[in-house]
Amino acid sequence: MFLCCWLGLVALIPTTLSTNPGVKVRLTEKGIEYGRQLGMAVIQQKLRSIKIPDFSGTETVSPIGKVQYSLSNMHIVNVGLPKSSVDLVPGTGVTLSIGDAFISLNGNWRVKYLRIIKDSGSFDLNVNGLSIATTISIKSDETGRPAVSTASCSATVGSAKVKFHGGASWLYNLFTTFIDKALRNALQKQICPLVADAVSDLNPQLKTLNVLAKVDKYAEIEYSMVSSPTVLKSSIDLSLKGEFYNIGKHQEPPFSPAAFYLPPQNNNMLYIGMSAFTVNSAAFVYNNAGVLSLSVTDDMIPKSSPIRLNTKTFGAFIPQIAKQFPGLMMKLLMKMEKIPTLTFEPNNATVQATTTVTAFAIQTNSTLSPLFVLNLEASVSARMFVSEMKLAAAVTLNKMDLTLAKSYVGDFQVGPLENVFQGVLKWVVIPTVNGEFILTLNSKEDFSPKVPKRISICIFSTHPKSWGILYKQLEGPTQSIQ
Repeated sequence: MFLCCWLGLVALIPTTLSTNPGVKVRLTEKGIEYGRQLGMAVIQQKLRSIKIPDFSGTETVSPIGKVQYSLSNMHIVNVGLPKSSVDLVPGTGVTLSIGDAFISLNGNWRVKYLRIIKDSGSFDLNVNGLSIATTISIKSDETGRPAVSTASCSATVGSAKVKFHGGASWLYNLFTTFIDKALRNALQKQICPLVADAVSDLNPQLKTLNVLAKVDKYAEIEYSMVSSPTVLKSSIDLSLKGEFYNIGKHQEPPFSPAAFYLPPQNNNMLYIGMSAFTVNSAAFVYNNAGVLSLSVTDDMIPKSSPIRLNTKTFGAFIPQIAKQFPGLMMKLLMKMEKIPTLTFEPNNATVQATTTVTAFAIQTNSTLSPLFVLNLEASVSARMFVSEMKLAAAVTLNKMDLTLAKSYVGDFQVGPLENVFQGVLKWVVIPTVNGEFILTLNSKEDFSPKVPKRISICIFSTHPKSWGILYKQLEGPTQSIQ
């Protein structure tokens, strides 16, 4: 049904102890309107399944007298829903209103009168002025998935027009006087129970929504709802956990998500606010997995660079290296010492990282001889962008500080090495990080709609006191806002 389409749009939907979300999603009236368009076809199909019971009875019809009649084998052949709208009900959910709908059906008629005369044929019936209004409540279940229920429903059937094939004109008097109202009442009584069943049928599907997605062989992300959706006058806000975990091991990080709020905007279909907690939880996970390390060799340095990873280049800054290990290639092992931390600023994100850099000389027999260990403090800026509905980051270096932690070749000054290691970061480390996907945005549930080519979406970086636009797409190809 249409509600399922909305929930599929955000694609983002184990009980959680966290009170503050890591990610917030806002579906505005524009997004809800898109869901309405997708869902009306589903509702139309549901209404086609209405079963009309056979009618029979005995009535006195002028000028014939007593007539025994029956209407049987009635089947709906067409349903039209020309007018529909969806309105938000603050604190509850949504109200779906359908007006001027019509239902066409056919069936067979049979009459017996004057005791011995029988007649039969077929008929076509058009029911017009059908209206439905139902309010659907949206909440979070105990697993952090959405759950829906019908809060209220009303339905009316305006008029019916019949065409009999075969038979005499007095059959129309029979229909107008006795059958019309009974038939409309039979239809009317079925509509709201049918709508309630359709809404209830969504819950088994919603319970299958995946709230834990594998990112790679090291990490998975949980995006269950931490509270029931907040339904406002012009939007529905979802609060999602947005926390990374090591696969198979859900260890909470030594920090918690801070409260944050989406900006008061409703121009786009969808808004996504991501706190620093989500990205920092990813750093915590990858650090625990021991994968925040990188080996750098000379073949990773651009050929055009005058700086090479060998003892000749480094010997120019540290003479004892060239003396003790002449003519050898080198290898750098960069390993994260602390969990990297990210902070959001308007239109930008800053990452602070502390690593150790161990330099080795590669002997002719491929064994490694340690040369020195440096402490490297780096600050980088990350500009978010979206590619094929995946959130990624483009990283640039802000500043870098080097200190000597240990030397195996004697004391030396690290200052002259700063340009070398800035080059290593810019040429090797940052290109390795750039374009890595942070978060998949679209749902892959089987019943979810495809994301259209024309979609309006805005992603914000958020923290308690300010926010900034990281990405905005109105239509067509992706655009990033710096």
